[in-house]
Amino acid sequence: MDRGTRATFLGLDEDEEGPWDVVILPIPFEMTTSWIEGTERGPAACIEASSQVELYDPLLPGELPCGLSFHTSSPWGSEAGTLREQLNSITEYVSEWIDTGFPLVLGGEHGILPPIMEAMKKHSRLNGDLSELTLIQIDAHADLRDELNGERFSHGTAIRRSLDAGVGRVIQIGTRALSESEAIFSDVDDRVETWYAREILGSSGLLGGWELLLESISKISGPVWITFDIDGLDGKLVPSTGTPVPGGLSYWAAVEVIERIFSAAGTEVLGADVNEIAPGKDGPLTEFNAALIATKILSCHCARILNEKGE
Repeated sequence: MDRGTRATFLGLDEDEEGPWDVVILPIPFEMTTSWIEGTERGPAACIEASSQVELYDPLLPGELPCGLSFHTSSPWGSEAGTLREQLNSITEYVSEWIDTGFPLVLGGEHGILPPIMEAMKKHSRLNGDLSELTLIQIDAHADLRDELNGERFSHGTAIRRSLDAGVGRVIQIGTRALSESEAIFSDVDDRVETWYAREILGSSGLLGGWELLLESISKISGPVWITFDIDGLDGKLVPSTGTPVPGGLSYWAAVEVIERIFSAAGTEVLGADVNEIAPGKDGPLTEFNAALIATKILSCHCARILNEKGE
C-alpha cells in the first residue's frame, strides 16, 4: 500500500518528511494470546476508528495537531519463524523511531512491551540505562508471572520481563486479576508499586484510595513510559479485548490518571503504548475507546510541548 492510501491516525494530513513531533507505530503482534484472539487486527482497527475521534481537547489552544507534526508509520511486520526472532524484530522496528519524535505504539498483545523496553535503551535520555525509567502500567492484570503456559515471553509476563530488562520502577494501576505468585512478587519486590482496583475504585476507594493514587502520581520524577493495556478499563467499555474484566477504570478515571502523569512537575514522558486492542464483531466500541485513550495521551503530550514553548 502506498503512502497516499495508508490511513493516518485521527485521519490527519501528515507531512511526508520529518522531523516529526509525534510518531504512531502500529505493531500488529499476536503469538501468545491465551483466550480471545484478534490483537493482530487491533492497530489497524484503532487507526480506522480514530478518524471519528474529535480533535479538540480543553488542554489545547486548538484542535490537534495544534501546529505540531504527526507521522503514522507503516506497521511492523515479520516473517520470522520463532517468537524470540519476532520480538527482536519489534525491538529493531521501534529503535528506528526512539529519538525521532514522541512514540505512541498501538498493539498488538502486551508481549510487545519487553522488546519496546529493549529499544528504549537506545533513547538519548536513558543512555542504555533503564534503571531511571518508571513504567506506569494501567492494566487489569499484573503481568508479573515468570512464565505462562510454559512461555517466558508471553503477554502475561510482560512486566516481569521488562523488569529483567532493567526497568527501575513499575507503578501498576487498576490491577484486579492476578495469581498468588504475582501478588507475592508485588509485595516483596521494592521495584513494584501496585494500586489494586478495589482499593482505588471499590467501596474502600471511598475512604481516599483514589486521592492517594493521584497524590502518588504527582510525586513521580524522571523519565516515564506509559503502558496502557485497554483491559485496564472496565470490561463493558472494551468487550472485545482478549480478557475483559469487570471493575476497571471508567473512561474519566483513565483521563484523570493520564492528565496527572503529564502534569507531574518532575516527569518526562518519553512515550507510550496502548495495547491488547482487538476489533469487535458486534461493534467498534473497543477500538474506539482505545483510540480515545491514545488521543488523550497525545493531547497531553502536545499540551506540554506547547506550554514549554509558551504557546
